[in-house]
Amino acid sequence: MRGAHPERAIEQAIARSGVLRKGEHIVVACSGGPDSVALVAALHSLMPSMQLRLSVAHVNHALRASAWQDECIALRIAASCELSIDVVALEPRGRDEAALREVRYEALLGVAKQRGADAIASAHHAEDQSETVLMALFRGAGPEGLGGMEPRRPLDEGIDLIRPLLRVASEDLRYYCHVSGLPYAVDPTNRDPELRRNAVRAALGALRPLFPGLDEAVARAAHLVVSDRAATPRALLRRRVREALRKQGELADVDFEHVEAAVRTLEMGGSGRFHMKAGVTLRIEPGGPVVMRKTERRAARKVRRHKKK
Repeated sequence: MRGAHPERAIEQAIARSGVLRKGEHIVVACSGGPDSVALVAALHSLMPSMQLRLSVAHVNHALRASAWQDECIALRIAASCELSIDVVALEPRGRDEAALREVRYEALLGVAKQRGADAIASAHHAEDQSETVLMALFRGAGPEGLGGMEPRRPLDEGIDLIRPLLRVASEDLRYYCHVSGLPYAVDPTNRDPELRRNAVRAALGALRPLFPGLDEAVARAAHLVVSDRAATPRALLRRRVREALRKQGELADVDFEHVEAAVRTLEMGGSGRFHMKAGVTLRIEPGGPVVMRKTERRAARKVRRHKKK
């Protein structure tokens, strides 16, 4: 997303996510870190075009001495965007991640109800999604867990939890803060090896240089799991294409994008030929997808030449 205007790329990614609804009131959860600071600024830029109403909420868990710095950053970014902010100070308690997350959402939900908001926006990003899916896999979770975090889900009656940044890399969010001159705090607990999520984060960090598209692939896999469970129209077409390849024993090593190109043509009711992998083509015609191998294509060309004679 880097370029002359990286901030616009982030804003466009949020707008294209389909998570936002025009005219809604959103409480943006801001921890003071780069991800949530970037989210506040990006949503603020989208306010006119999406007719959004925004306010900011900061939850102070009071777990470390530097927590007040996070609060100061949240206050500053809200002030710079001329947005109202609610700060919820919690009593110090244990470090259990699940328990902390639960009380944090309770606090945010309380703010949203007081503000009459429609949604709470969280700054979970692409790397967070990869970590969530991998941790679900380690727990032996089923399809629901492997679907990762949902972009939008009900949190309480009339209030949704939204995650507009699930397809955005954390590196791009930090870069967005840098070029926009936005301050942010760094949470030292993100490097605590005793926290399981941090161990998963370190392992994924070591893998990313070897698999540059790792987070995009995981996000895509999670999306496919969710759409297959919901049996969406696109998921059903995807099954038709994959089944046609499977019946011919040609599904292995087929790139996802090649399948999607065929699926988009089926959605539009079109026709054409699509390269699936070396020696294998998929033909879309009124009767449905037909798999053609290289030898079959040669035979078809010979028949056509013979007919011309």
